[in-house]
Amino acid sequence: MRLELGKINIKDIQFGAETKVENGVLYVNKEELLATVSGDERLASIDFDIAKPGEETRIIPVKDVIEPRVKVEGKGGIFPGFISKVDMVGEGRTHVLKGAAVVTTGKIVGFQEGIIDMSGEGAKYTPFSKTNNLVIICEPKAGVKQHEHEEAVRMVGFKAATYLGEAGRNVEPDEVKVYETLPLLKQVEQYPNLPKVVYVYMLQTQGLLHDTYVYGVDAKKIIPTFLYPTEVFDGAVVSGNCVSACDKNPSYVHMNHPVIEDLYERHGKDYNFLGCVITNENVYLADKERSSNMTAKLVEYVGADAVIISEEGFGNPDADLVMNCNKITDKGIKTVLITDEYAGQDGASQSLADSTPKGDAVVTGGNANEVVILPVMKKVIGHVEAADIIAGGHVGSLREDGTIEAEIQVITGATSEVGFNYLSAKGF
Repeated sequence: MRLELGKINIKDIQFGAETKVENGVLYVNKEELLATVSGDERLASIDFDIAKPGEETRIIPVKDVIEPRVKVEGKGGIFPGFISKVDMVGEGRTHVLKGAAVVTTGKIVGFQEGIIDMSGEGAKYTPFSKTNNLVIICEPKAGVKQHEHEEAVRMVGFKAATYLGEAGRNVEPDEVKVYETLPLLKQVEQYPNLPKVVYVYMLQTQGLLHDTYVYGVDAKKIIPTFLYPTEVFDGAVVSGNCVSACDKNPSYVHMNHPVIEDLYERHGKDYNFLGCVITNENVYLADKERSSNMTAKLVEYVGADAVIISEEGFGNPDADLVMNCNKITDKGIKTVLITDEYAGQDGASQSLADSTPKGDAVVTGGNANEVVILPVMKKVIGHVEAADIIAGGHVGSLREDGTIEAEIQVITGATSEVGFNYLSAKGF
């Protein structure tokens, strides 16, 4: 598959009489947007706000972050299975409003949600302090069940991102990048002397409110399968989960997957990037065994010399990560693992819930238990009292003076397990 990504740089976002992109500014007609996303009877109200980089603004609790995109050439459309039909995506041309994002918030869905600060200490930890954010505040009706609440908010976010993306349909991009992956045998022939690399892309699927979707299907229901990497850029994989904010992959991260982008960048230079194997993270041992067995079989079948494996979440998924590592390594295929750590606030505890001596090449996204003090913000979009409830916070996290004391676990994207973050390590 060959996909062109046309990036339209957005340097500002404003409400206006017409939704359009002009001179790098995304103008949004609120009334038209509301008409586009409204209609779900499970929601009592929908409102919009704007949060820009550098402003003293806090968004809490954050449900999802989504990038506006539009399919301008090729089959299918953005968010197949939700907004578009289930045609295969990942080819043709897609325009991206780079620098803009849709952020969904409102009454908390699940306790594992996050905070985005647009300035101050917290802004250092989240990539979404650098995006121009159209924030959607969705308040549910009384009595709506959590999974229905999540679905309603998720769909509003996808609809809004699709609506905004349309503003870039006829805009000349500032940059066009081309990504291409050939059918397997042709791909191997293209660079026969380079090591063949596959990305094992673990998706969060641990149960209710721990969902990731592939072409609209809950990934709990899939068996490991192969994806062209370009499919991911068109929204074939999206978030529907409420796992800890620090290492959750919002839909925005899937659509801008840094592992896939980096693999493409070095494709044909250092190695031959064959594609992605997606697999789920399971609760029961038999399901873990089945998925890890099939993942190892798939990467062996396509002839991989090396595999990068990333997980989403922590604790239970650590077992899936280790099982994938062990079984792939046993087939003579080299592995590199990407994870983060929950090593205690002093950093001295066991980093992962499971381990293996075969996991001898590991990249960490940081220690989620590190404690920070988030300053008072002049403006709060959402419900600041959620600071005492969300994972990484505690009763009393929201102090009387308005500051928040919590682990960086509360910050959206702080310890991203695919590297979509700002933390780094240095030796002494």
